Amino acid sequence: MGHANTNDSLGHNSEVEDYTRRPPYLLQPLQEFGEVKWHAQCQCGQVKYALRRERPLNAKFCHCRQCQVLHGAPFQWAAIYPKEDIRFEKGAEGLSFYAAGEKNNKYQTPTKVSCSFCRTPIMDEGRNVCLLFPQLIDLSDSPDEQRQRVQTFLPTCHIFYENRLRDIHDGITKWSGMDEQSQRLDDDGQPQSCDDSFA
Repeated sequence: MGHANTNDSLGHNSEVEDYTRRPPYLLQPLQEFGEVKWHAQCQCGQVKYALRRERPLNAKFCHCRQCQVLHGAPFQWAAIYPKEDIRFEKGAEGLSFYAAGEKNNKYQTPTKVSCSFCRTPIMDEGRNVCLLFPQLIDLSDSPDEQRQRVQTFLPTCHIFYENRLRDIHDGITKWSGMDEQSQRLDDDGQPQSCDDSFA
């Protein structure tokens, strides 16, 4: 299949290409991928992936309505990784895609990725990065080790906090919409003044 770009009616750039020939779906030998820091899998084990970067670029709790609906949860916890730091054991085999903006299951970015069998949400894929769900990462069988290792993936902020289902008093930075692009809020969802933002 050749590479082509099309613009849909919403003005989005839709990639029509063989996405299996590039990360994170590219099947490559482990020695080419590099040292694996973390392993992860869906609930049924059909989808497995490895991470070669120990720490995510960032991690966030997202309270937007779309994340609440798609995850069936009050918010989504996502760790951001470059695509090239992710290696699916079977490439794209066993994965389902959903483009929420267009409400279709054709592969295009951005897309929601899940296991085609057990339907576990795996990640949200953007143009350059993937938002992985740390709950899938094998941290350890020991609860004590899990609590220690999960520190690597703790979020730096809450986004779309104005849509929260309940107040979360954790002292983490909160934004009404996207981080750094919206109003900063306190734990109770009240706007913070500029002076409060730098306290």
